[in-house]
Amino acid sequence: MLLERLKAYIQDRPPDLAVEISEAGLAAARLGTRTEFDFAPLKQGALAVSPVQENLIDPDEFSRAVRSLAGGDVGRKRRDVALILPDYCTRMAVLDFDSFPGDAKEQASLIRFRLKRSVPFDAESAAMSYWPEPVTAGKKVDVLVAMAPLEVVSRYEAPFRAAAMNPGLVIPSSLAAMELAPASGLSVLAKLTGRVLTVVARQAGAPKLVRCLELQAPELDDVSAVLAPTFVYLEDNLGGKAEKLYLCGFGAQTDEAERRFAEELSVAVEAVRSPLGVPGESNAGLLGYLRSIARNN
Repeated sequence: MLLERLKAYIQDRPPDLAVEISEAGLAAARLGTRTEFDFAPLKQGALAVSPVQENLIDPDEFSRAVRSLAGGDVGRKRRDVALILPDYCTRMAVLDFDSFPGDAKEQASLIRFRLKRSVPFDAESAAMSYWPEPVTAGKKVDVLVAMAPLEVVSRYEAPFRAAAMNPGLVIPSSLAAMELAPASGLSVLAKLTGRVLTVVARQAGAPKLVRCLELQAPELDDVSAVLAPTFVYLEDNLGGKAEKLYLCGFGAQTDEAERRFAEELSVAVEAVRSPLGVPGESNAGLLGYLRSIARNN
């Protein structure tokens, strides 16, 4: 699984605090002898997720929420925190390369060159993480990339640093939430957060396509208009039909979405699950992260 490959970022032991950010608030998990959950709500309009504009509309409100999660630890010894960002403030992609250099600087330069015309911000100065995945025994490589404007990431991180927390791992929500969907065959995860839909397609656990877009409305018609051509593309380019569609964040629409998409796409459909809670718009990445570290420790 993807987050298992990120174990080096978690170092010897995972941080004792993980936080997922959404426009609704900050969902947190404190790790100890048992996992304790917390949620710090944000006032409406305090946060507006975007890859090109200021996200923290009310920085004081956001800082207040961060401090409430830190509790009595503010000002004490700095501790690590896993930070899970909203998908829409990032750009994610799977890039294919016939050959991929071994030098890290050359790799980063090549990826930035490939993305500079397809992201709505300066790719050269953006914060970026990437994970190569060999396609075959040959030289072909697929590379999963997550990129965001450095100023967007740094402004999310700053209140945590001010509260004596160090964001040692920063990851988009859907990449963490993938841990909630079993990785067998060709499968698709559709994650809805407000009007933002993220679609991740995987083949035998390896990401093959990532799309993140803002819908006109969070209605099933709008979701279907994205999923239908995506499934056609996967069948045309990956040599087979998707076997499973996993849903996340559909709330009260979940049952109807399962029925409708199973009929329209001729695929088995189910909602993602977690033994620690119900994955939704504000916590799916957090629950996926917790599943990952449970496997790693």
